[in-house]
Amino acid sequence: MQRDMGSFPLAPAIRVKLIAAGFSTMDTVYGVSAAELSREAGIPIEDALEVLQIVKGERQSRISSQSIQSHTALDLLAQEQSQGFIITFCSALDEILGGGVPIAKITEICGAPGLGKTQLCMQLAVDVQIPECFGGVEGEAVYIDTENSFLVQRLVDLANACVVHCKLITQTHNNEDQLKAMQTFTLDDILSRIYYYSCHNYIELLAQIILLPDFLKDHTKVKLIVIDSIALPFRQNFEDLSLRTQLLNGLGQKLISLANNNSLAVVLTNQMTTKIGPSESMLVPALGESWGHTSNNRLILSWSNRQRIAMLNKSPNQKEATAPYGIMHQGFRDAEVAEVDASNPENNPRKRPRDEDF
Repeated sequence: MQRDMGSFPLAPAIRVKLIAAGFSTMDTVYGVSAAELSREAGIPIEDALEVLQIVKGERQSRISSQSIQSHTALDLLAQEQSQGFIITFCSALDEILGGGVPIAKITEICGAPGLGKTQLCMQLAVDVQIPECFGGVEGEAVYIDTENSFLVQRLVDLANACVVHCKLITQTHNNEDQLKAMQTFTLDDILSRIYYYSCHNYIELLAQIILLPDFLKDHTKVKLIVIDSIALPFRQNFEDLSLRTQLLNGLGQKLISLANNNSLAVVLTNQMTTKIGPSESMLVPALGESWGHTSNNRLILSWSNRQRIAMLNKSPNQKEATAPYGIMHQGFRDAEVAEVDASNPENNPRKRPRDEDF
């Protein structure tokens, strides 16, 4: 039996307009875009997005309730351990994360500008594609850019370095599976498996997240979703803070569902803001404390005596820890490797990007 739109928790004025426009049941709304719903029902785009979130949430709940299965805690543990990780190419960071960025979890990367949040996201978009015979997850990536900070040429540098790294391993071991895998692990292959979207405001971002489940049905190899950044769309031109909190909570729930239902990693970058206390001020992740509950893991990047440091601030199964890291021409690496690279006289700094550029 189809659920009547009048039974949904919507404002009375919105329900009247929806029913008058012919959207009388749940199924008549499902499958309609936010723009179409806004235009045909004569409601603001923000209200249309909220309606779609509520309706799709109800539909997903019905589907889930029809296929509820019983699992033991041991089953769940085995399933979680089998998900795998996406390596970062920084062994110190991978270690404090328990092996890398975990699949089926949300990882939030916070930090001030210039610390390498975008660099790490692009590195992960490459690393998620490393073939299984090299210890990777052999997946694909969706990259949602809200800050226009995505640099294709920089991505080319990271991809080429990853290909070279795997080639060196292949030459050392002469493994048949690795030799075969390298035939489809090239620069062009890597770039073609990163699906890029640019969102200019929170409306476009929310719409893109709503459309992702349908996209993932046709792209089952996607193992990573990046949103760089989650903060910018919700910090600009937002006077109604209660609406912002409501939209962020809905977005967080959708991201959790995407990670769990599709066995993929969700990586978000977040900005820092100043929190003024009674005795001192301090930098904290933006979007408030309630948003902090959305992510499973939270990394905070900072400087310490001219050294980049990643602190694991939150994790369900790892203790709080820090790891130094560096950024070099080849990408995100251990601090020691970056220092050796920077001190090598053969590496002409005039021909290489400066640390400040990252």
